[in-house]
Formats: sequence, structure tokens, C-alpha cells
Amino acid sequence: MQMYMKTNETHLINDLSVKTVDTDKNVEHLNDKNKKYFTCDICGLKFRQNRLLKKHFLTHTKEKPYSCVLCNKRFSLKCYLYRHSRTHTKEKPYSCDVCHKDFSQKDYLYRHSRMHTKEKPYSCDVSHKDFSDKSSLNVHFRNHTNEKLFSCNVCHKDFSRKSNLTEHLRTHTNEKPYSCDICHKKFSHKRSLNVHLGTHTNEKPYSCDVCGKKYSQNGDLKVHYRIHTKEKPFSCDVCHKDFSRKSKLNEHLRTHTNEKPYSCEVCHKNFSLKRTLNGHLQTHTDEKPYSCDICHKEFSRKSTLNVHFRTHANERPYSSDEFGKDFSSDM
Repeated sequence: MQMYMKTNETHLINDLSVKTVDTDKNVEHLNDKNKKYFTCDICGLKFRQNRLLKKHFLTHTKEKPYSCVLCNKRFSLKCYLYRHSRTHTKEKPYSCDVCHKDFSQKDYLYRHSRMHTKEKPYSCDVSHKDFSDKSSLNVHFRNHTNEKLFSCNVCHKDFSRKSNLTEHLRTHTNEKPYSCDICHKKFSHKRSLNVHLGTHTNEKPYSCDVCGKKYSQNGDLKVHYRIHTKEKPFSCDVCHKDFSRKSKLNEHLRTHTNEKPYSCEVCHKNFSLKRTLNGHLQTHTDEKPYSCDICHKEFSRKSTLNVHFRTHANERPYSSDEFGKDFSSDM
């Protein structure tokens, strides 16, 4: 927590260390000669009490004397242990005055509040893009440096964000921690769950101002809009092919790396695309969910059904233009 003292704009950092700023020589400073401070020999931070200096020193020695009784995770400061304990108790003592959302940590509340105020105090020196919190700026800056700090211990793929690594690991573990409260279907990504929930409510509040098509997610509308603008902001570093979606770029990159992160649990065959794995799984179950409206022949894959439809092209009671329009979009 960052508190502010009105006297001479001096900042108290975490109630532990003192950093002074000379703004008015007539105002008494916190580092007055009559006051005693304890200085860290390593980083130079000053403390008003020796016990606080000793606690601070643990951040340099990497000593972690405080342990969680539930998960045994260790911490250098007792306050860090208290904060961590809320992940077990689900306690959220800090609440937003605007939308009443609750948070387990005060700094999370501060960061959230900027969503309402639209405040973005952190700016990128390269692209001049502004951010509401420093961590988002740090993550963004890796786009310029191409730094990838997080690596998968299974396939050794590198990521610039820890959250992306966490999501990627689920392709190996098949973990699906997000569940629909209505139909109990499980998902590996929260955004996939959010999209799925729209199938129950059928709510589509986001509308394209060009063609009028509606979407349940604003992100889906933004991606759709690129159909009209022909924008393709994602480019392959290897062959320089451009894509309108990042997910399509990621899929394409596997044609260069030959990465196949999706594995069949029955025969252990590997696939580069999840939808290809899903289609393959039906060869084991003999499930054929796609049926021809004309001859009622059944197929395990929609793409195979689309190919089959062409055998009826001359029999359909509408023009070839309509036929192409109806079925080419699914290919």
C-alpha cells in the first residue's frame, strides 16, 4: 500500500522505507538530523526501525521463514503470508465503490479502479501506448524485445506471458478448470466458457455497424470487423504470411515447427489442431453427427459432409450461386 504524507510531498513506501523529495526547503524533512534511520547496506533503503530493516534484509538473503500451513508455500514476510492465505479462505475484504466488485488485495482494487477512471499512468517508450498498471506495460514491452521468459517443461515452447504458458500447459494435461453452471460442460480457457455461456442466454449485445451481425463478445466483433477492413495485423516471422486472428497465426506456426500438442487418448496419435483431434476421436467412437439432408447419409466430420453435398449439386432445387454461398463458408 502506498500512503502519502502532506508534508513536503514525501512518500512513505509500504509504511517501511522512506524516500524524500525536496519540494520546499522551508518544510521539515523526514530525514531530519535529529531522527535516526537504519540503512540497508545492499540497496540503500532507509527504515525508521531496526526490526523493519531486518525484515527487509530477507528480500536480499532469499530467506523465507514464514510457511503456509495448508500448502507449505514459504514467504519472506509475514504480510505476504497473510495475503497468500486469502487464496485459501477466499476472503476479499476490499470492495470497489463503483461496481462493488470485491478483491483479496488492496493493490488489485487500485488497479481495477482505473477501469472506471480510465487512468493509464504507464506509457511505453517505444510505441507510446498507455497502460493502467505497470505489469501490463512490462508484458507489452516484451513485444518489442521479443523476450520470452516462460518455457514449457514438456515441449520447451517459450512464452512472453506466464498466463499464456499456464493456458498452453493444459494442451498437455487436458485440464479443464472452467465449468458451465448450466450444462456443466468444462473448458480449458475462461474466455471459451464466456463464449459458451452466450449459447444459453442467446444474448448478443455487440453489433457490427457494417453488416449488422451480432456477437455475444466484444472481442469476437473486433475480429469479425477485420472481414470488412481486410486488416491482418498478425504476421508470421518465418514466411511473413499475414492473418486476421492471432489464433490462426499460432496454428500456422505449427506448419513450420511441426508441433503437435494435441494427442489422442486412445491411440496416442498427435495432431497440430484441436479440431483435427476432435474429428479423429469420432473414428474410435463411430459417432456420425453430420447427416445429409437429401440422402440421409451420415458422416463423422462436417468437412466430409460438405464434400459429399457436391454429389447432389445438380439435384438441389436452387441455383449454383446459392449452393456455393451456402456451403463454401463452412469449408
